[in-house]
Amino acid sequence: MMKKWKSPVLALAVVIATIAAFAGTSRLIAADDRQPNIVLIMADDLGVEGLGCYGGLSYATPHLDRLAAEGLRFSHAHAQPLCANTRMQLMTGMHNDRNWICFGIMDPSEKTFGHYLKQAGYKTAIAGKWQLQSYDPPDYPGSEARRGIGMHPKDSGFDQYALYHSLHTEDKGSRYADPTWLEDGTLIKAEGQYGPDQWVNYINEFMEREKANPFFVYYPMALPHWPMNPTPDSADWSDPAKRFEEDPRYFKDMVEYMDKCVGKIVKKVDDLGLREDTLILFYSDNGTHLTITSQTKSGPVAGGKGLPSDAGTHVPLIANWPGKVQPGVSDALVDSTDFLPTLMQAAGHPLPSDHDLDGISFYPELVGADSSAPRRKWIYSFYDPRPGWDKDQFTRHVSARDRRWHLYATGQLFDVEADVLEQQPITAEEDTPETAAVRKRLTAVLESQSQTDEPVPLNKTVQ
Repeated sequence: MMKKWKSPVLALAVVIATIAAFAGTSRLIAADDRQPNIVLIMADDLGVEGLGCYGGLSYATPHLDRLAAEGLRFSHAHAQPLCANTRMQLMTGMHNDRNWICFGIMDPSEKTFGHYLKQAGYKTAIAGKWQLQSYDPPDYPGSEARRGIGMHPKDSGFDQYALYHSLHTEDKGSRYADPTWLEDGTLIKAEGQYGPDQWVNYINEFMEREKANPFFVYYPMALPHWPMNPTPDSADWSDPAKRFEEDPRYFKDMVEYMDKCVGKIVKKVDDLGLREDTLILFYSDNGTHLTITSQTKSGPVAGGKGLPSDAGTHVPLIANWPGKVQPGVSDALVDSTDFLPTLMQAAGHPLPSDHDLDGISFYPELVGADSSAPRRKWIYSFYDPRPGWDKDQFTRHVSARDRRWHLYATGQLFDVEADVLEQQPITAEEDTPETAAVRKRLTAVLESQSQTDEPVPLNKTVQ
């Protein structure tokens, strides 16, 4: 799908910037003899306040804090407010208004970063949470039109997969204690085991087998998503009768076990002697659950999952690649659509300059080799997770933002630096010369990016 540019000037500017970006960075890749391994880990429901390296105080996250200290930590990475919305953008490099069907459904005709990297010569594996096929339960109104459709893991561009929630919703079982998952076509239930342990083991075994080849691992984690249950490190885990007990008090254990899982994967890369050949990225799909308030060096922060404000979209992003990514903090804007072009450039196969995806590679930011490479100046968001079970509670929000300002299609403008909870909208009638200029600039983004003015579902079906 080609973009429907409403402004010829903006369209020309984007084309020129894209050509310049790839012309200026292709030299960096040609110098590398070996394609790097790539490990992309994405937490499920974790805002920046959840990690110590971002000032969090409530949870011990030593493995991620070390990755950040020895790598590059991004201070302005954003996601969509809910998981499926982010994962669609992450895997396809396109905004939701271009390929959204409904919650938990991915069009099987889409090309994911799994397909791209497999074509680039990578061995590919995915393990963790899928939830992109047949999401609605049978009794949900309208579900008959959506059940059984979506992308099956076997068609997603990965050579191997081990994924929770890969079939009908009612068949998904547990993601934590006594987990159920689809592994390379076989449905498995492991009594007495813990789901995240199984997926980490699967990833580590894959890396062991493929250590002589460039590999791409995508680990969309289940942790620390609801239900908030004990982990194997929780005191209550010793009593099997309590393993399905739900209580927010277990959230701390879940975040810390998430960090432990990351540590196990990093250790395996170390043990294989592949750290200097491996780019490790850690990201999150949206903010922390609404029931959770975390303590930080700046005070308490309430979770904002589902909200279009920073509480729902401001997420951690850490890049670690010894010898290639220098330690530091980046203030570059990053959106979930940016990962696909970044991974391809890291792999030595940058997208052609005439590609029609929405992402902008942040690879130059990682390696610091071309200070003239264009940086993302704004993030566009089309957010409407409907239709789907339990998604009627949400409404559509279309917006554009930069580091400081957030403009909604409704005309409400927020100064996020001064009003992070977005409680004091600035209307056009209240504009100062500064906010009028901001409004004009971000309005141009909305006009150039929006593919539809209609609420989802789009006029699109999957056969």
